[in-house]
Amino acid sequence: MDGSDEAPQRRDAAGEVHVPVLLDRVIALLAPALADRPAVAVDATLGLGGHAEALLEAHPQLTLVGLDRDPAALARSRDRLAAYAERIHLVHAVYDRMPEVLDELGLDGVDGVLFDLGVSSMQLDVPERGFAYAHDAPLDMRMDQDADLTAAKVVNTYPVRELARILRQYGEERFALRVAQAIDRERRVAPLQSTAQLAELVREAIPAATRRRGGHPAKRTFQALRIEVNGELDAVRAAVPAALEALHVGGRIVVLAYHSLEDRIAKQALAALATDTTPQDLPVQLAAAGPQLRLLTRGSEQASAEEVERNPRAASVRLRAAERIRESA
Repeated sequence: MDGSDEAPQRRDAAGEVHVPVLLDRVIALLAPALADRPAVAVDATLGLGGHAEALLEAHPQLTLVGLDRDPAALARSRDRLAAYAERIHLVHAVYDRMPEVLDELGLDGVDGVLFDLGVSSMQLDVPERGFAYAHDAPLDMRMDQDADLTAAKVVNTYPVRELARILRQYGEERFALRVAQAIDRERRVAPLQSTAQLAELVREAIPAATRRRGGHPAKRTFQALRIEVNGELDAVRAAVPAALEALHVGGRIVVLAYHSLEDRIAKQALAALATDTTPQDLPVQLAAAGPQLRLLTRGSEQASAEEVERNPRAASVRLRAAERIRESA
């Protein structure tokens, strides 16, 4: 993978070290669409603002629209990006609302879009949010604390078959039905309330031979519940095509995914517009059927071993990028 092995550690407004994933590669991929002119970029998953800060620093004429569903993340990023206040619009919104947000801002298109999908560093690092099985906390997992659905509601009210489907589909849990049945037995006695209680229950439901490899047995269950609680896959399915539609010719998109299902959605959306749709029986390419995108990566790119050593959260990342080369039909 291209990009410097010396991605800088940046401190947020609270003075805490935050290491944006694949920072140098992201900046390099977006640069041709943003450099040396007034440009607009959307950071669709603002988080702690590490990527946004680097983009604003690299491109003095850039206007950045930052979206996040988590008000706490927005507040932290607003402080962090205070030096660029005249060039930013930070909005409390899930990224699938991007078209609506751009319309409200009077923007008819953008030059760059970044998606850094999944749970943010801040959410993982605050135990009471309930995202991590390593800390005992309420079963919450909401990225937006104003949302109604919590992990507690999912594990205590979903039918066993539906719960098993979620664990199998979103967590790729081989023993999804066993785990769902174990949850059901426990909740018949009393509702599940804590992450530690759930993590131990899952551990006991997984066969002993399997527990000895592949990390903590509850990892896949917690991932599945987080995706369900936050409707993440539905949001990605809507947001990536909408972002592609918003790109000006010459504009670029970068997607960082940490889960095979997210990555597959991004891959399919990019491939669909990078394909010539001229009927095979025609001898010449139809101008209106030519590719709208040029793929900038061969398949998906991964973090280097050096970056993973510095930033373990980069271990599962898959990066895809593309450039718009033609208006949509």
